[in-house]
Amino acid sequence: MVDASKAGSIPSRRDSTRRSISTAGCYRTTSPRGIITPADAAAIEAGLRSVERRLASGELAWDDALEDVHMNVEARLIDEIGEAGRRLHTGRSRNDQVATDLRLYARAQAGEIIAAIDRLRGALVAQAKANVDTLMPGYTHLQRAQPIRLAHHLLAYDAMLSRDRARVSDATARANVSPLGSGALAATTLPIDRASTAAALGFDSVTRNSLDAVGDRDFAIELVAACALAQVHLSRLGEELVLWTSQEVGFARMAEAYSSGSSLMPHKMNPDLAELLRAKAGRSIGAWVTLVTVVKALPLAYNKDLQETQEPLYDAVETLLACLEVARGMIATLVFDAKRMRAAIDAGHLMATELADYLVTKAVPFRDAHDVAGHLVRIASERGVELPALPLDELRAAHPAFDADVADWLDPARAIDRRDVIGGPARSQVLAEIARIEAELGI
Repeated sequence: MVDASKAGSIPSRRDSTRRSISTAGCYRTTSPRGIITPADAAAIEAGLRSVERRLASGELAWDDALEDVHMNVEARLIDEIGEAGRRLHTGRSRNDQVATDLRLYARAQAGEIIAAIDRLRGALVAQAKANVDTLMPGYTHLQRAQPIRLAHHLLAYDAMLSRDRARVSDATARANVSPLGSGALAATTLPIDRASTAAALGFDSVTRNSLDAVGDRDFAIELVAACALAQVHLSRLGEELVLWTSQEVGFARMAEAYSSGSSLMPHKMNPDLAELLRAKAGRSIGAWVTLVTVVKALPLAYNKDLQETQEPLYDAVETLLACLEVARGMIATLVFDAKRMRAAIDAGHLMATELADYLVTKAVPFRDAHDVAGHLVRIASERGVELPALPLDELRAAHPAFDADVADWLDPARAIDRRDVIGGPARSQVLAEIARIEAELGI
């Protein structure tokens, strides 16, 4: 086995071989520069593919005596094709190759993250579509506040994930710049064509400073920061799933595949995976802190400290991908208790704001209307009833502007649908938002 401290750029040697080969395999598409002959370039490319296949299958063993992944690949290539293999490293350094490999990894994994985010968003919008007419209490300070639609609540997480997607995409744009050709720190004297190798590897452009290029890990820090914030959003979702599936709240039931039983109490079903969604945020935030701490105060250009930026990147990416998949499955299989949610609206005076808004439509200043509504809440609480149970005479005693039409204002569904503004919970707005998201996701 190769010493992990020397293995360089990637978590698995199979992946490291592939990425080392990807940066080496540009000979075939590079414009002719007279540095390597077409025959040697063809031999190197065929040899690298053979080495990749034989290393991956275990036919070739890793040699501890060789310094790292790069030296192992080069030695096997020389064994495979002879003298031409000694030209593999022409105009290159492990420093710019590792920087290139890591960018290729970040770019590829960002694409996987975006796809996983979209799958979770698809599950959320499907549940929202199925629950447009399911009413529930909206909360502030974890206290019942105003009635909303369950669909509106679920789509709040789509809004978070949409921002996460944009951040990952934005980080990808800065990762998609090729440092290959920067050498160890001062480029090369050979007349290489950096633009051609960048195009062959699918990069948008090339880096503009060789010192910065080999020591830059900003792209990794940005991607991990985006992962960490996405994990924070998933932790919020996980916490709500824990609350909603508790016996005290009982708004939803989680599928057994995402729960576990108690080792002692046979009646219990614990929302373990939702709890892990909460906890994994700490791991990803820790990865981001590790990255920025490693890079802090590093002198130019390459330093071995930069090896420690790799593991946090891999861990943050892999953790987020796993959590997105788990969250998708949990959301897709949740069963909601619409009756329990609706009953919760009828406790806690959630219609108090409607009384205040009603008075505002009667030309009462909002602050006065707010005070009147608060007074009526106190009366209802003392009597142990909800606001709709107060007779019209009681309302008029609090303010003469109340009339018989106030009853419509105390109906939760009508109250929700009066909030018919962009971003609001009215049925028409929720349906429009569902349609917009479906069009965005192509579903």
